[in-house]
Amino acid sequence: MQIIPDPTKFEWDEGNRDKNLLKHRVENQEIEEVFFNLPVLISPDVKHSAKETRYLVLGQTDKHKKLSIIFTIRRNKIRVISARPMNQKERIYYETK
Repeated sequence: MQIIPDPTKFEWDEGNRDKNLLKHRVENQEIEEVFFNLPVLISPDVKHSAKETRYLVLGQTDKHKKLSIIFTIRRNKIRVISARPMNQKERIYYETK
C-alpha cells in the first residue's frame, strides 16, 4: 500500500505554517526532507485518526536531524499536522529498523 502520493507534494496550512518552528525549532524545509531520505518509517496513527486518517513518520533530514512527524493526505498532498525531534523511544526504534 502506497501512502505517500507520487509526485510528492506538500500543502501548508497558513495558520500553522510556523507552528513547528516556534514550538519545536523544526523548519518546514526540514520536514519535507524527511520524506525523501531513507530510511523513512511510516505507520498509521490510529489513536489520532478519529476525524481523518493520520500517519506517523520517523525519518531524518539532510543533516541527519531525526524527526517525528504526524501528517494526513488531503487532495493528494501531504499536510503536516505536527513535527518535532524524535524522543528517545522513537530514536531507538528508528535506529534498529
